[in-house]
Amino acid sequence: MTQETSTKAAVVFDIDGVVRDVSNSYRRAIADTVEYFTKAAYRPTPLDIDQLKSEGVWNNDWEASQELIYRYFSVQGQSREELQLDYNAIVAFFQSRYRGPDPNNLTGYICDEPLLLQSSYLDELTQAGIAWGFFSGATRVSANYVLEKRLGLQSPVLIAMEDAPGKPDPSGLFATVSQIENGIEQKSAIVYVGDTVADMYTVEKARSLDSARTWIGVGVLPPHVQETPTRSEAYSETLLRAGAAMVLSNVQELTPIQIQKLISRVCA
Repeated sequence: MTQETSTKAAVVFDIDGVVRDVSNSYRRAIADTVEYFTKAAYRPTPLDIDQLKSEGVWNNDWEASQELIYRYFSVQGQSREELQLDYNAIVAFFQSRYRGPDPNNLTGYICDEPLLLQSSYLDELTQAGIAWGFFSGATRVSANYVLEKRLGLQSPVLIAMEDAPGKPDPSGLFATVSQIENGIEQKSAIVYVGDTVADMYTVEKARSLDSARTWIGVGVLPPHVQETPTRSEAYSETLLRAGAAMVLSNVQELTPIQIQKLISRVCA
């Protein structure tokens, strides 16, 4: 594939599970929140959370926490109408664990998230003429913390939770691509890299609404599912069934050469 072809591609990255490992931060905060609101009767396992997210509609972790609480009590015979959970209280408790008690001074689980890519990888994409940006369901404060403070990026293209409807609605993906292009020639191929079913569904919906260009979903295995081959294989199959063109164990495996090969294969 020629360099000219590669310059017509753009890569959009999800953040959680792709850029940073959130197994002991966001997912830990989900478990803490569910445990608190079920009065320590139920703490969801990582597999419980994965199974919920495999439904493709629980990308928002506050909503996922609430849903797990509802489902626990429903098994106990209580209806959602009876419970009347306070969503704002759930969000506040979750944030106190993930972000910390002071929103202006991050001290929670967010501070200990391992990075899954290095800024040098993004430099390689730029040098190969591949544009890039980020579309995430994380809050802007949380996303900017990892992108700007941890990775040292200068005002990267980012569409965060506050900027668009939640996945699998593709509005945020379209907005990210629009910012990446910024009035210049449209990219013929858009690669979206994510770690959940909702990410892959987002690509499918984008394709159905804009068939003029090529939309490719690439799955990445989050670290917590790579502890055993069985879990890795099962999670890979789930992403492939949801529409992923390929599944990687780390985002940095998606090299400029790999991107060009992928586009050639999909467009063949």
